[in-house]
Amino acid sequence: MTDQSPAAVATAYFDALGRGDVPAAMALFDPGVVWHQPGANKFSGDHTGVEGVGALLGGMMETSQGTFQLAVTGAPMVNGDLVAVPVQFSGSRDGESMDMPGIDLLTVRDGKIVEVHLFSSDGAAEDQFWGRA
Repeated sequence: MTDQSPAAVATAYFDALGRGDVPAAMALFDPGVVWHQPGANKFSGDHTGVEGVGALLGGMMETSQGTFQLAVTGAPMVNGDLVAVPVQFSGSRDGESMDMPGIDLLTVRDGKIVEVHLFSSDGAAEDQFWGRA
């Protein structure tokens, strides 16, 4: 990837996720990345480093029985090193389902994602789906 602008990095990240290429997506994280997972569920809180983010995403895939999906629903919006991306995320497990819009806010510096903040349209429903710790 030659273009390391925040928009290009965000696009490459979501393209990799869309292809199911998790290693390519993870390679775009800075080693010290901080992922802020919202809510009051077993995944909520700050997850630090590539290993921490990988464990978080792996746990979400396990809990959702491999059904968790994320799709970009609009163009990235850039403000300096911040990139806000409208998304739709969904999953199902044990007769429960979740399907809602959100915003993923990435901070990109020097061609790497250094911070991630997530916003859900229905935090209570997301908490219900993921379950308590």
